Order: sequence, then C-alpha cells, then structure tokens
Amino acid sequence: MLVTKQPVLRRFWYPIMPVSHVGDKPKPFTLLGQNLVLWRTADGAIAAVEDRCCHRTAKLSLGYVESGNIVCGYHGWTFAADGRCVRIPQFDDDQPISPRCKVASYRTAEKYGYLWVALGEPLNDIPDFPEASMEGYRQVDQFYETWKIGALRLMENSFDSAHVAFVHRETFGDVASPKVQPREITQTPYGFASTNVAAVKVRGDIAHKTVRTGEGSTVRNSTSYWYMPFIRRTSIRYPTGLNHVLITCATPIDDRVSMVLQWVYRNDTEADVSTADVIAFDRAITIEDKEMLESCDPDVPLAVIEGEEQHMPSDRPGLVMRRMLANLLREHGETEQRLAG
Repeated sequence: MLVTKQPVLRRFWYPIMPVSHVGDKPKPFTLLGQNLVLWRTADGAIAAVEDRCCHRTAKLSLGYVESGNIVCGYHGWTFAADGRCVRIPQFDDDQPISPRCKVASYRTAEKYGYLWVALGEPLNDIPDFPEASMEGYRQVDQFYETWKIGALRLMENSFDSAHVAFVHRETFGDVASPKVQPREITQTPYGFASTNVAAVKVRGDIAHKTVRTGEGSTVRNSTSYWYMPFIRRTSIRYPTGLNHVLITCATPIDDRVSMVLQWVYRNDTEADVSTADVIAFDRAITIEDKEMLESCDPDVPLAVIEGEEQHMPSDRPGLVMRRMLANLLREHGETEQRLAG
C-alpha cells in the first residue's frame, strides 16, 4: 500500500515533532508526501500550511515569521494561519487581494508534548493514553528520527512476538525459545487490543536496572493497542510491579520513509531509574528493529491470500491490520495503490 496515494489516510492525526521544535521561525515537514511549513502565530498557536507560495511556488519555509504571519522570502507575500494572503508588498495599501491568493491550511493540535497534524477531516480523535494523566507516572521522551521504512512495517513489527528471539537476541530475546504464545485480539472500529505473555532474558547492567530485577530472566505481561493507521501503545507489566508503557508512532513522510517517534510512561521515579538508563535500554532494542526493518520492502501488500508474502500463525496481528486497512479503503471508495512492477 502506497500511503501517499490513499486519500483516506489523510483523515487521521499524526504526531510529527516535539512542540518545542516549533517557534518563531518557519519549520518544514513532509507528511504523506505533502510539504508543510509550521510556525507559532501571535497568540502562541501552531499553524500549518502548504510549503509553497501561490505566487511563484517558492518554499515558504525559506521565509520568516512577522507579526504571527509567514512571509515568503522570494517576494514578501504574507500568509495568515488560515492560508489567506494578507499582504502583497508590491500592492498599494488599499488595493484588494484576490481570494484566490491563498495556500492550503491544515489542522494542528498539541498533545503529550508533540505537535499533531491532520491533512483532512479526522475520522477519529488523537488516541487517549491514560498514563499521561495518571498519578505516579512519568513521561520519558526517547527519540524522534527518520527510518527508511514503510509505516505499516513498523506497526506489524510492534505486534510480532516471533521476531523477538532473533532480532533481539543481543538484548532480551532467546533463540533457544523461538515458539510464542498466540495473541488474543479484540477489534475496535479503528484498531485493536492484543495481550501477550512472554519470558525474556535480562542482559546487562542497564537492562537489570531498568526492569528492576536481579534475575537473568523475567516475564513480561503485555497489553498492546493498535490505533489506525500507525500508532501503538504497549503496556508491559513486570513481576516487580513496574509498568513500562511504550508509545511508538510511525508517521509517514512518504511511501518509503517514516518519522518514528517514541516515548514511554513508567510508574517509577528518576531516583529509581534515571532517564538516561530508560532511554538507553529501549534504544538498544529499537536499533535492532531499525536495522532489520530497513532491509524490508516498504510497500506492504494488504491482500493476505494471494501469496506475495507467506505467513505463520504469529503473524495474525499484522494480518488483522492489513484486513482492516483494506476494509477502510473499500469503505471510502478506494483501491489499494502499489509500486509498479
């Protein structure tokens, strides 16, 4: 599925960067192939418009912000947050500006410390992560970077229990125990919940400190949620009482590259485990995922019975994703778009 060619995918919220990255200077970003420019307006809100001046197509991100509006660096045409051109400096002050002088504008929201953008009328709300407002939990922002992967590949991998023994054999996997328990899946209108119990190895000082166990192995009881199209939340409960809640978002820049954002919620304190150790623990794991996923074809086929890719029982969460996304396309009158050849 080519995400940039499926219009319905524009009707979801995507986190694109930490809100701290947007200030009084233009900030470019590409979402689903759409070039955007972002900035803070005079009232502190974040604006998002097409990064393309309607005059001679120059990038507005090469301009500057003045009085809460964005000014094109080519000829000085000035645009408000709603995309209207509000000043053409070559015109007299009383000369009207045509309503056709405008650029597309997009919805923005700030939540969990990140900027979210929807390119179309959203089909649902930004996911609710209950730990964000629960007493006794802290948020640790882990990383924000581009991966050369299709967004759906990362989502499938997040629910793939069978890869752990091999991809993560240097961190917490065990190649001697490749078989996994089947996942229970409960579907929702725009996603599903899945439960899993797995015995894992605990290797290295940072891992022992982070999961707060002195044992060489432990058990992870996980409840994972998929939020269509490319967000997952996994709550991992350890026997020590620790709850480590991973939020992973694959925001499609285009059909081959995704911005991957990850943060966690934990029911402990900095005195228990340092932020640096929490980041280092999960970082070692995600680097292993990144290397493997970047070797995969980014164009994931939604059809699961034509034989293009073979499957095994532990692939069920990913196959449910594919079927649900295929149904979404059909419901909105779309057919799956694929790479030629």
